[in-house]
Amino acid sequence: MHPNAQLLTTFYSAFQRRDGDTMATCYHPEAEFSDEVFVGLRHAGVTSMWRMLAERAKDFSLEFRDIQADDRTGRAHWDARYTFAATGRKVLNIIDAEFEFRDGKILRHRDRFNFHRWSSQALGPKGMLLGWTPFLRNKVQATARAGLDKWMSEHGVTGP
Repeated sequence: MHPNAQLLTTFYSAFQRRDGDTMATCYHPEAEFSDEVFVGLRHAGVTSMWRMLAERAKDFSLEFRDIQADDRTGRAHWDARYTFAATGRKVLNIIDAEFEFRDGKILRHRDRFNFHRWSSQALGPKGMLLGWTPFLRNKVQATARAGLDKWMSEHGVTGP
């Protein structure tokens, strides 16, 4: 197995255990992350996001597969099942991830999922009706970022 494929296996195995600290060690100091909810995070935000999500996860399970990696890039598919805390609704989020590596660590990580499908599950009728709109996406992104900023402040984490 390529070392970067092993890195991704370590990352997702840690996520299955809700081990945010191990997940954080997989990232390069100049890491960047984006998905449909968390956009443009830098290292402190990336590692804090995973720690926060691992800590807060309710009824969480994760399956991953199709890990591919070489010296420069990688990809994986993962499915997360959990209860969305804000509404108590069950979610199955189906995600495709793309990676860039540097020095044996994740430099860039981009997760892609269907926001409308996710918001329909997580937010119910409101998500079903408005999940395709920039309005709801922007509101969810702002709420998520505010929650991450609060978590980082409470845990003494500084940085972008």
